[in-house]
Amino acid sequence: MGFEENTQYQKRYINDSNIRTAFYMSFIVLALELWMIIRYVQQRPGRTFLEYFDGETNYLILFLASLIIASFSFEYTREYETYTLGRIISVSVIALDVIMTARYFIVNSSNTGFGTMLLGAKYHICLMILAVLYMLRWSFSKLEKYREDRYGQVLLTVYCFICIGFGILTSIYDVGKDRQILCFVTMLLFVACMLIWKPYVSTLVLGVAFLYFYALWSKHLHMIDPGDGSLINADRINYFICWIALVMVSTSLYHQRRQEAEKDEGYIKANDNLSRIAIEDEMTGIHNIFHFNQEAAYVLKDSHSVKEKIFLFLNIENFKTYNDQIGYQAGNEYLKKIAHLVQDTFEGDTVARLSDDHFVVLTDASVAESKTEIIRDVIHQTASGVYMELKVGAYRPVDRDLDPRIAIDYARYACGLTKNKFNFNYKEYDADVDQKFHERQYIVNNIDNAINNGYIRPYYQPVVWADSRQFCGSEALARWIDPTYGFLSPAEFIPVLEDNRQIHKLDEYILKCVCKDFRDGLNKGLPIAPVSINFSRLDFELMDVPTKLEEITHEYGISREYIHVEITESALAGDDGLVSDAIDKLHGFGYSVWLDDFGSGYSSLNVLKDYQFDMMKIDMKFLDGFNMDNDAPVILDTIIKLADNLKMMSLTEGVETAEIADFLTKAGCGRLQGYFFAKPMPLQEFREAITNNPNIVTAV
Repeated sequence: MGFEENTQYQKRYINDSNIRTAFYMSFIVLALELWMIIRYVQQRPGRTFLEYFDGETNYLILFLASLIIASFSFEYTREYETYTLGRIISVSVIALDVIMTARYFIVNSSNTGFGTMLLGAKYHICLMILAVLYMLRWSFSKLEKYREDRYGQVLLTVYCFICIGFGILTSIYDVGKDRQILCFVTMLLFVACMLIWKPYVSTLVLGVAFLYFYALWSKHLHMIDPGDGSLINADRINYFICWIALVMVSTSLYHQRRQEAEKDEGYIKANDNLSRIAIEDEMTGIHNIFHFNQEAAYVLKDSHSVKEKIFLFLNIENFKTYNDQIGYQAGNEYLKKIAHLVQDTFEGDTVARLSDDHFVVLTDASVAESKTEIIRDVIHQTASGVYMELKVGAYRPVDRDLDPRIAIDYARYACGLTKNKFNFNYKEYDADVDQKFHERQYIVNNIDNAINNGYIRPYYQPVVWADSRQFCGSEALARWIDPTYGFLSPAEFIPVLEDNRQIHKLDEYILKCVCKDFRDGLNKGLPIAPVSINFSRLDFELMDVPTKLEEITHEYGISREYIHVEITESALAGDDGLVSDAIDKLHGFGYSVWLDDFGSGYSSLNVLKDYQFDMMKIDMKFLDGFNMDNDAPVILDTIIKLADNLKMMSLTEGVETAEIADFLTKAGCGRLQGYFFAKPMPLQEFREAITNNPNIVTAV
C-alpha cells in the first residue's frame, strides 16, 4: 500500500515520471478539448464568446488547465525556461477565468444564493488557483530541485482535481441526457495513469471520487424517476469493479515505477561508487594520484604564474618501524589521520596520497615550507615513542604544460636526497639536483647500451701478502667510461642500479669480463692471480648466482680457485635463507666465499655465528683517522685475532700509509689492499704490473 518510506531519489524519480506523463497527456487533452469546443460552438451558432461558456460546459476550464500543465511540464522536462510564454499564458488564463467567473455569478445571481454560487464556481476557482500558482513561479528566483518537485506536485494535484470535477459534471450531464458515465471513468483513468500516488493515497482519492459521483448519480436518477430512481444491482457491481480496477491499475503503476526507481538508483550508486573509487584513495579517503594529475594539470593551465606554484612530495620516514611496533591496523588509522591533516593543512590546494606513506601536494611556493612544518610538528607529537620524520621534496614548475607526473618524479627525487640525513628535511629540486637526476635516469636507461658497447670494464686492484708485500690476487671493480658523461665512479652508478633492481646485469657482465680476461691471459701464457668479484643481495634475488658462476666459468674454462665471491655484510641483514643457501652451494662447488665490508653494518657478530666464510675482509672505515693513540688499533687487533680463531683468513682494504700497513702486518692480518700498494687499474696496466713482479703468486 506504499506505507514504506521512499528514498529522496525514488521520490524524485516518481515525481519526474508524473510530470513527463503529464507533458504528453496534457497535449492529448488540449487536442480533445479544442475539438469539443469547436464542436460545441458549431452546434450553437449566433452566440457571443461569453455566452458560449456561461457555465453549461467546463470544456474551456479543462482546456486552460491543460494549457498551464503543458507549459509547465514542457519547461520542467526540457529544462527550458519559458518565462515569457509562461507569463502570457498565466495572465491570459487568470483574466479569462475572472471574466468567466464573473459571468457565472451575474447569470446565476438572481435565483441562487452566494454560497451556492460559490460552490458552483469551484472549478473556476480551482483554475484560478492553478493559474496564480503558475504565475507566482516567475516571481521567485530559480527554485531548488526539491522545492521545484514539491511545486510540480501541487500543480498536478490541482489539475487532477479539475479533471475529476470535469468528469463528474460531464457524466452527470450525460446521465440526464440518457447517456453513459464514460467521461467520469475516462477522467479517473486519466488521473490514475498520470499522477502516481502511493497506493493508499490512490485508494483514498479514487474512493472519495467514486462515492461522491455515486451520490450525485443516484440523486439524479431519483429526480428523473422518483418511483424507481435507483441503480440496478448489475450497475452497482460493475461500478464497484471499475473502482477496484482503477485502484489496481494505479497501484501496479506505482510499484512498477518504484521498482524502476530502485533499479535506477542502484545503477547510479554503482556509478557513483566507481567514480568515487576512480578519484579517491581507498584507504585514507582523500584523493588519489589519478585525480591529482588531472587537477594539477588544470591548476597549472589556469594559474596566473606557474612559477608561484610548487609540487611537494611528502614521505614519513621510519613509518615502517611505527607499523611494526603498534600493528598495521593501528598504523593504517594513523596514516588516515595524517592524510586528512595534510588535506586540512593545504586546504584549497590539490592534495593526494601517492602510495604507502607518501603524499603529493600542489600549492603556493610562499607557504610550502611553513605548512609542512605544521605537519612535521604534529607527527613529532603523535609518534607514540617511535622516531618519525617528515621528509619533503619540492619542485617549482616552469611551464604550464608540464606533466604533473614528471613534476612528482622530480620532487620525489629531491626528497630522496634527504633520506637518513638528520636535520635535513626539505630539499628543493634545483640545477645541481637536476643534473644528478638526469644522470641517474641516463644510467638506468643506458646500462644495457653501456654493457653492449663495452663502456663498462673491470678495473683490477691488486691484493698483496702482508708479510712479503707481493701480489697475491686482485679485486675486480667496475668502471664506466661513458661517451656522454665521461668517467662514472661506482659510487654514482651502483646505488642507482640497485635502486632500480638492475645491478645483476652489471655483476653478471663483470663476471663474464673477468673470465674472458682470464682465458685470454691463459691462452697467451701470461701469469695470472685469483680475482674476487662482488655480489649484492639483489644479485641473489634476481639471478641464481651459484648456477651462473658455474655456467660462465665452465664456458671459459676457468678453474674455481681463481674466482672468489665477495658478499657484503649488509646483504645478510634480514636474510630469509636465500643467501645462506647460495653460500652453501658455492662452497659445495668449490668456490671461496668472502665476507666483504666487515664492521660496516650492525649484525657483524651474528653474521660470524650464522654463516661460514673463508675470508674476512675488514672495512676501510676502521682506518679513518687511524692513530696509534686512539681505539682503532685495539679494535683492529681484536678483529684480526677473532678471524684467526674462527679459522678465517683476513684482509684489510683501504690501506693508504706505511704506518697502517706495518701495524696490520704485526697484528697478523694476512693480506692488504689499498692505494698504498696500487690503485685499481685497467687490464693491460694490471698485466704489466704482475708481469714485472717475479715473485707473483698465481694461486691461493
